Amino acid sequence: MGDLGGGDRREAAAEEDPAAAPAPAGAGPDHLVVMVHGIVGSTADWKFGAEQFDKLLSDKVIVHCSNRNMRKLTLDGIDVMGERLAQEVIEEINRRPYIKKISFVAHSVGGLVARYAIGRLYRPPKQTSENAPQSLSDNNRGTIHGLEAVNFITVASPHLGSRGNKQVPFLFGVTAIENFACCIIHLIFGRTGKHLFLTDYDDGKPPLLQRMVDNWGDLQFMSALQAFRRRVAYSNACYDHIVGWRTSSIRQDSELPKWVDSTNKIYPHIVYEELSKAEAPNQCVDTDNCTLEERLLRGLKRVSWEKVDVSFHNSKVRSAAHSVIQT
Repeated sequence: MGDLGGGDRREAAAEEDPAAAPAPAGAGPDHLVVMVHGIVGSTADWKFGAEQFDKLLSDKVIVHCSNRNMRKLTLDGIDVMGERLAQEVIEEINRRPYIKKISFVAHSVGGLVARYAIGRLYRPPKQTSENAPQSLSDNNRGTIHGLEAVNFITVASPHLGSRGNKQVPFLFGVTAIENFACCIIHLIFGRTGKHLFLTDYDDGKPPLLQRMVDNWGDLQFMSALQAFRRRVAYSNACYDHIVGWRTSSIRQDSELPKWVDSTNKIYPHIVYEELSKAEAPNQCVDTDNCTLEERLLRGLKRVSWEKVDVSFHNSKVRSAAHSVIQT
């Protein structure tokens, strides 16, 4: 996609737009929270969540619900949507030169779009010497378009794609149906469907989701993820008919936890929480024997994740778990 343009025009934007002038010291929040909706979605999907941020944290954060990829535009592909989101974030930052921090909260496919966008927006840390090697260590974080990266939160996002057994629960785990879906998904969900089902091999390149578990050319996907202080994956343990538990929680079958009814009175639907520490790079080397899903897992496990598993099994709205989890 090349250069997005925009550069770092924060000072120029402030001069041109009085509304974008820097806030007086201590007068307002300096933390931008970008909320990203899922496929065929709109800004209305995050209306309730944005209202809660406003209600509880209006003195700490500025919330922006992404509006650049709504409805049919979500069928254009994760890469195209990611480029649009990156440009949108640049424009929001330029409008508010006083912003110092940034976080993302993304639902469903929006989590993949946000992962693509931060790869475009990432800026590496300043080198102490010309030959100093880049690494993914906590002491070598870069920024997101010059801002401190704080939280990267995904909600029911298909990090491992939608191909594979029970990754899309409404296909009932029937191999023939899942294979057939791989062949026709592009007819329903366009390029985005091809990306989700890992059937895109543009110009001989690996599928986009495989490229997104590494730094690829000028897109620093994994370095960008590492830049955030926290990465959190919220997942539905059951009743999500769109995105399976395995793909949304970045686990393989054997890693899915046993859970019991929640005893948390404040958040009664949370049934399991864990901190998954980053794996050493030498544990993530691709081999010829690895499946594509294993390669995605190993790539994403190079950074730590907080994993929060949710179940609405006692709720009347459990059949809509994929949407309800946003609240």
